[in-house]
Amino acid sequence: MSRILIVEASPMGERSSSLSVADAFDKAYREAHPEDDVDVLNLFEEEIPDFGRAEADAKYALMHGKQVSDDDAAAWRRVEGMIERFKSADKYVLAVPMWNFSIPYKLKQLLDVIIQPGYTFSYDPDSGYKGLLTGKRAFVVYARGGEYTEAAGTASYDMQKPYLETALGFMGITDVTSVVVEPTMSGGPEAAAEKRSAAIDEAVKAAAEF
Repeated sequence: MSRILIVEASPMGERSSSLSVADAFDKAYREAHPEDDVDVLNLFEEEIPDFGRAEADAKYALMHGKQVSDDDAAAWRRVEGMIERFKSADKYVLAVPMWNFSIPYKLKQLLDVIIQPGYTFSYDPDSGYKGLLTGKRAFVVYARGGEYTEAAGTASYDMQKPYLETALGFMGITDVTSVVVEPTMSGGPEAAAEKRSAAIDEAVKAAAEF
């Protein structure tokens, strides 16, 4: 039995193209793998730990072998809880809309919380950085209001897909399949519906083999 974590990074519900495609993937996956455990993390409905002064103080105290205060330790346990929830999954599905050419701030917050030395990556002076979440797979749905392609001359604006794949790869998650839904706005409602439908078909097919 595998554990799959679905990360929903949009607050738009059924209006969201990324969520619609991810939901289709979810349903198809559950049908194909009824024995697996599916955990859904909606970043706009669940509380993501902060990474403020207490968390930072705890992190660097632990890194340098110093004593951690009770308040800082409690804050760090919340961080560790989210890290464990993420790293305990075998597979990931992420629904990610583009916000201002990049990812939503809630997803960035999650990544800032979980990408921690000794938990999701390590560092060696001789060999450098090493991701610790190896042997895992991810399926990512990207949705963009515009079209960000070389043909359109706008590919350089895309800091959504390159950033997320860099972050996942840094943690060791390099087996990543992605579906891009674009444009969801600039091409008009009919074009958006066609793009969403095609992406859903692609997601359903991918789910059976994921």
